[in-house]
Amino acid sequence: MDAIDKKILMLLQENAKLNSKEIANKIGLSTTPTYERIKRLEKTGFIKKYIAIVDKKLIGKKLEVFCQVSLQQHSKRFLEVFEREIRKIPQVMECYHIAGNYDYLLKLIVSDMEEYQQFIMFKLASIENISNVQSSFVLTEIKNNLKLELD
Repeated sequence: MDAIDKKILMLLQENAKLNSKEIANKIGLSTTPTYERIKRLEKTGFIKKYIAIVDKKLIGKKLEVFCQVSLQQHSKRFLEVFEREIRKIPQVMECYHIAGNYDYLLKLIVSDMEEYQQFIMFKLASIENISNVQSSFVLTEIKNNLKLELD
């Protein structure tokens, strides 16, 4: 990846709707080599996918929660079961296997405290081997940047 590829990636992170011609004009190349570079970046996995970021509040998802989850046992089977079940739950936006006092960090987006309570009671509690859940509720989002800096 060279400096031009990095410029392309920065532009697409800012606005994924830019077409090859618009990007070409911004980076100083013609359309065809720009298009070929974008296709190569897609094929090699630098560009994983294109998405629309929806305003969660406008669709009624007003509560953001971070849950730290501990498991009782850490066998491969229990880790796989937990991860498989978490992938099925639509309210879980992100899940990380972490080191430290807890085993997993979940990021949830729900409409309200009632939906969160339903999530805990009927979804999370149904997964075997959970020993502890600690939840933190977002009061104010200070920064939410999806754009990676490319040096």
